[in-house]
Amino acid sequence: MDRVITRFPGRLGVQQRALTPYRAAFFDALALACDGGLSVFAGLPRPEESIATTEALNVARFTSARNLNLLRDPFYLCFQRGLLNWLADWDPDVLIVETNQRYLSTPAAVRWMKQHGRPVLGWGLGAPPLMGLLSSLRKTRRLSFLRQFDALLTYSRRGADEYAALGFPADKIFVAPNAASPRPASPLPLRSPTFDGKPSVLFVGRLQARKRIDNLLQACAALSVGEGQKNNQPRLVIVGDGPERTTLESLAKTIYPSAEFPGDKRGPELAPYFSAADLFVLPGTGGLAVQEAMSYGLPVIMGQGDGTNDDLVRPTNGWQLAGPETLAEVLREALSDVSRLRAMGAESYRIVSEEINLERMVEIFVGAVNEQFHKNTQ
Repeated sequence: MDRVITRFPGRLGVQQRALTPYRAAFFDALALACDGGLSVFAGLPRPEESIATTEALNVARFTSARNLNLLRDPFYLCFQRGLLNWLADWDPDVLIVETNQRYLSTPAAVRWMKQHGRPVLGWGLGAPPLMGLLSSLRKTRRLSFLRQFDALLTYSRRGADEYAALGFPADKIFVAPNAASPRPASPLPLRSPTFDGKPSVLFVGRLQARKRIDNLLQACAALSVGEGQKNNQPRLVIVGDGPERTTLESLAKTIYPSAEFPGDKRGPELAPYFSAADLFVLPGTGGLAVQEAMSYGLPVIMGQGDGTNDDLVRPTNGWQLAGPETLAEVLREALSDVSRLRAMGAESYRIVSEEINLERMVEIFVGAVNEQFHKNTQ
């Protein structure tokens, strides 16, 4: 039975540096749970970041920010013009902002809300331990920044532990696992207890360097093949397009000529690829297709990231790579036991059905917002 999401009785405001297309569905779903509506304030990323953005929201409102990008990494700063005007116009009962000290306009927005007696929640990945020169001073500044928020929302248990270790009250930290997809609408797909010919390994995503698809090609090539050896090399399907496609296709011709590159596929076009696969692999960082792959009952191999993968990919449904050099060995292990692979796929399906999905993410957000709203109105 589907959960009934508790509603928020007021107006909610959300600040983002940029609004990515995959986040639009979440904000629309969250807006449906807000009686007074939801408005998102966001601008554009730097051109060199190659981050796709959108202003298309079907339920939530969108207000465009003018992002002033100052300096370069590692000293990058951002000031969002129009933030206070948006607050005065939208007049939210609760505000959610990104917990990033590099956003220079955030403290003024928090002060505006406090002057009007309204709570502000921070939303972020976590607070990894600081090392090196002046780490103690930087830790103090980080904690001071976080203490301006009434509560924190974070993507993972690791992020919550990092905020708590820094000194933020644990009872004011809410874990809302990062979700890009709703609960699966179809039952767990049935797969054969044996491989139908070669096992099928699938990658779906943008073909760019940080996805480390070159490592995937090399790992597949490293699996045993040759005279007197069992051919353990899988069918490899790499779905997507991007700046590295030509380079990857050239590499494949040299070391793994059977690799397939069907190009960019979206929405229903992806279904046949997920259905035909036995294993989903994302050797690098990022990867919004992971949850969709799990909804098709696929076990997952992923590169280690910022903690958001810890809750999604577990020993019961996949592998997180200790390093890129381990991918071939992990692939060999994964493809050596079909029954185990099927059981891990079923666990992937359970995770995205019950724990990590858009509906659950909205539920946690609404719960956190309501708690702070009612504290302020008592």
